[in-house]
Amino acid sequence: MAKALSIDLRKRVIGAIEEGASCRQAAARFGVSASSAIRWHGRLRTMGDATPKRQGGDRRSARIEGHATPILDALARTPDITLADLRAELAGHGIIVSIAGLWRFFARRRITL
Repeated sequence: MAKALSIDLRKRVIGAIEEGASCRQAAARFGVSASSAIRWHGRLRTMGDATPKRQGGDRRSARIEGHATPILDALARTPDITLADLRAELAGHGIIVSIAGLWRFFARRRITL
C-alpha cells in the first residue's frame, strides 16, 4: 500500500489553491494528481483539516460481528465444536462465513481452542 503524502506538501498545495490557483494548476505545480488536490481541498473545507486518514485496518469484521449472537449460542450449545462444523451449522441458518473469519472472530474475543 502506498504511503500518504506529507502534511507539508498538502499544506503547500492547499495554500496555492487558496491564493487563487485552480486545483489542477496547484497539482501540476507540486507534482501531485489533480484528484488528490481536489480531495485535500475538499477535506479542508468539510473537516477543517487536510491530514491523511488512517490507512489499512479491518474493514470487514462488521459483517461477522452482526451474527455474534448465533455464533456464540452455537458455541455454548457445543463447546468443543470445530470451526468447520460451526461454519456448516451457521450455513444452515443462512450465515455464510469463512473458517478464517471465525478464527479472527474468536481471537478478538480471546476465545481459545
